[in-house]
Amino acid sequence: MTLSIVSFLGTRRWGDEHLFPNYQLPITNYQIIMLGTFQQSQIRIEIAASVNAIHDSILQPAQLQKWLLGQSFSPGMPAELQTGFDFTTSTGLIQIHHHVDVAKPNCLRLLLSNGIDGFHEWYWGEGWVQSRLEGVSMLPLKLGQTLSLLSLREFLRNKGG
Repeated sequence: MTLSIVSFLGTRRWGDEHLFPNYQLPITNYQIIMLGTFQQSQIRIEIAASVNAIHDSILQPAQLQKWLLGQSFSPGMPAELQTGFDFTTSTGLIQIHHHVDVAKPNCLRLLLSNGIDGFHEWYWGEGWVQSRLEGVSMLPLKLGQTLSLLSLREFLRNKGG
């Protein structure tokens, strides 16, 4: 589902229709209209878990799918997310395309498109996780981000991270 539309503004001179009967309005200017609201949020929480447990829970799709509730992942996910990998998640009818821009031992940066046009950054260390999300979307991004972090905390607590 694409939440962006492009509208074109043009001009036409009087008399052009006689010279060029199939003449279309020339495109002299355009503007991109994105449906949704620009949203940004940054949250840092403490999690009683080791840096390795947090790393595995965020960078390993098999773990990620266990705590990132309400989203289904595209088939063919790798054992661990790597820079340059592309995948799609679905939340109901809304699909979000993810491009792994950066994947390091303590951070992950995803470029998002379709249902969210923006980015999502994750940073973590011993006992903490920080998430920064910015984008244009009709979805309530702050709410989703908060619920995801709480779900990660609960997942690691139950796992004994």
